[in-house]
Amino acid sequence: MYNICMTIGVDEVGRGSWAGPVCVAAVAWPDGVRLKGLNDSKQVPAAQRRLLAAKIRQLADGIGIGWVPAKTVDKIGLAKSLQLAAQCAVAELGPLQARVVVDGRDRLLGKIPAEYIIKADTKVPAVMAASIIAKVARDTYMARIGTQFVDYQFAKHVGYGTKLHRQLIDQFGPCELHRLSWSPLKIYAKQSNE
Repeated sequence: MYNICMTIGVDEVGRGSWAGPVCVAAVAWPDGVRLKGLNDSKQVPAAQRRLLAAKIRQLADGIGIGWVPAKTVDKIGLAKSLQLAAQCAVAELGPLQARVVVDGRDRLLGKIPAEYIIKADTKVPAVMAASIIAKVARDTYMARIGTQFVDYQFAKHVGYGTKLHRQLIDQFGPCELHRLSWSPLKIYAKQSNE
């Protein structure tokens, strides 16, 4: 049961990725708990993120993760996909009886009361924790699914638009994990419809 001494942090990862799902984590974090090294996932090296994720799982009162695959992102768009993932993540925590803070200004939770704070992932420990959990979960997924799509080396770029990823798409074309509605990939969507 959550209470007023708890903050639920919500953050997403995969927004700008060319391939793979969007992922949103919701973490119920006791307000008095401090964790050394906790920060926005983009500011933390990968090995340290994994260690922090394990500690967060021990200290958090609850964790929810919502996923929306690339094909759905193509079908319903990024904004709706992020909302769907966020609402699924929060729903996993059950009835909310705590302050809810979402990173950014996008109203991801619809009618669920929440505070939307730009750069909350650098200011609010619960959101920092959600940032770490979401990033580690998605990176782990992309590395694992990458073993089925070895040509694309997803473990190295986790679906983002790096030079290597672009070269591999140019060489092999897109796979089912790619978001064909994204500007750099729309050419392939047109080719598949011709």
